Formats: sequence, C-alpha cells, structure tokens
Amino acid sequence: MATLLALGMLLAAPLVATAAPQTICTLILSTETGTVLREEGDCATRVTPASTFKIALAVIGYDAGFLTSATQPVLPYQTGDPKWGGANWMRDTNPTDWMRYSVVWYSQRITQAVGADKLTRYAQAFGYGNADFHGDTGKDNGLKRAWIASSLQISPREQAAFLRALATDALPASPAAMAQARAIVECTPVADWTVCGKTGTAYPRKNDGSFDYARGWGWFVGWGIHTGDNVVFVRLTQARERSEGSPGNMTRDAFLAEWPALIKDLRR
Repeated sequence: MATLLALGMLLAAPLVATAAPQTICTLILSTETGTVLREEGDCATRVTPASTFKIALAVIGYDAGFLTSATQPVLPYQTGDPKWGGANWMRDTNPTDWMRYSVVWYSQRITQAVGADKLTRYAQAFGYGNADFHGDTGKDNGLKRAWIASSLQISPREQAAFLRALATDALPASPAAMAQARAIVECTPVADWTVCGKTGTAYPRKNDGSFDYARGWGWFVGWGIHTGDNVVFVRLTQARERSEGSPGNMTRDAFLAEWPALIKDLRR
C-alpha cells in the first residue's frame, strides 16, 4: 500500500520545468552609428563562437571563391562526417542549407579548402576574436573544430563589431561576398522588424576532457532591419542544467520573444 501511495504521489506531482539558460550578455548597437543602445552583463569575456562562426566563414568562403552562390556548391555527406544534426546533415547540402541547418561537416569542407593560414589572416583582418585556429592542444584538429569549444574564441563585443562591419559593407572582403553571406542568414519577421541571425551551441570541457552538457553556451547573433532604425545584436547565455533543447535554439527563441519589448524600450 505504501508503495502504491508513493507511486501515486509521484505520478500526481507536477513536472519540473527546465531552467532557462542564464543570460551572460545582451548587446544591441545602432548599425549606422555603432552607438551602444543596450549592454547588460559580461560582454567582454571571450568564449567559443560555436556555429555563429558560420557567418564569418560564409564571408570567407565567398570571398575566397569556394562558395559561389546561395545554392552552390552542393556537397555530399560522406561516411564519417558529423551527423548528430540528424537527417538534414546526412544529405547533399548547399550554402543555404548549411546555414539553415548549421551543418558542421559543410563548415569543415570550407575550412579545409581555405586552410589555417588564410583563415587566420581573414579572422585577424575581421577583428574576429583571438583568430586562433590551432584547435585542441596536441590534436591537430583546428580545421575541424577550432570554433567548437576549442581554440577560437570571441567576446560579445567583438561579435557585435564584426556584425556591424558586415551589415555596413565595412569588412576587408568584397562587397559581393558580404552581400552573399548576409543573404543566406535566416530571417524572421518580428512585429514590424525583420530579424536575421544565427544560433550557436557548444559545451565546455570538464577537467577530464569530456563535455559538460549541463553548462552549454547558447548564442544568437545578427541584425534587425527596420526603416531608419537598424541594429545589430548579440545574446549569449549559459545553461544551468542539461536539457533536451539546444541552448542556441533556446536562446534564439527567448530573444525573439523579448524583441518587441527590447525595441520598445530602446525607442523611448
């Protein structure tokens, strides 16, 4: 009877909601002037860019001639490629699909084609964090994962400066490359704005080298377009517990839900 009573109490108990990731930084700048419209939290400390690096890599890929349009090149999935992204990673992929589904192996094709030396020069010229493509110490894997909880690191402020330069055609790359990179970043209508951005998720390393899945970083970075009122934005979070959802997607969804209030406050 006691066992049945305990089971009944367990089944009747409310489900405990997953704790929302902790916001580390929220940063919004005027695209035109660079004026800081909102800065909250620690926006100066560098962490892994994770898949937000795809925006910079798109500019590099187009400028270097590896990427040629929104739909070319189409590259095939190969046995041994990362496939944790599911079915959308295990098929032929073009630049638009790469950005939309955040396909890691497509990034690796670009980085391997461009090479570490040229990647470093581009990142240094872009002011993209520490521009370090060595990868994990002693593993010679920089072209495969330098941007995923490894050697490449960037702060939210540096992300915002890079994004503003991209949005205003001020990067040391061809105008065509910048325009093509912007064109494949996914955009969402929110109120009377168009919000374009990229998520990023990565998990810090524990002392034993394994990943800490309870402390995942989540990024959502990009720009908002509105007549006469354009902005660039960065939101960085860190999870407080393991969850089924991606920290990056959770960060994006929360930020987009907050967007009307954030913008309303800035217009006061």
